[in-house]
Amino acid sequence: MHVIDKIKTVHDGWGRFHLATLRYPDGSEHPRQIEDHGEATCVLPYDPDRRVVTLVRQPRPGPLFVGAPALLIEAPAGVTDGEDPAHAARREAMEETGLRLGDLQSLGALWSMPGCATERMHCYLAAYGAADRVGDGGGVAHEGEDIEVMELPIAEAAGMVASGEICDMKTVFLMQALQLRCPHLF
Repeated sequence: MHVIDKIKTVHDGWGRFHLATLRYPDGSEHPRQIEDHGEATCVLPYDPDRRVVTLVRQPRPGPLFVGAPALLIEAPAGVTDGEDPAHAARREAMEETGLRLGDLQSLGALWSMPGCATERMHCYLAAYGAADRVGDGGGVAHEGEDIEVMELPIAEAAGMVASGEICDMKTVFLMQALQLRCPHLF
């Protein structure tokens, strides 16, 4: 059986960073790094009548760190902070896009980066209508969020996925799931 034998916490902040020793069934030991910030959630809001999706554009330090453009186009997402994942998805959508979402279609919970992180992402689709836009969105100021709300035709967003302009993994997955479940919108 694989087990984590030793753990040393090297940072304890918003996320926790650990150095761990993974012991294999044959007794060999291998060092691993683990980032832990809890579970996360994401949602793709789409208006089936107007055939649009609402996405956000925001700066991300990971791509910037490796020399890629910092601004990514993404579905609303965030950590659950211990909340029910569906409730957290609705909260994130409201904070980031100003949309009040009702029913969510669950697509399951997926490990984002199982080789080095504990994050499991709960993924949802959510239909909305024009009356569901009840705020401006833009994120939470005290969290330093700098979010631009983007409402795009579904076909245009699909083209951006195909061209690589939308390159965030969760957003690509959500767009493909929407296309599989609602091909008539494309």
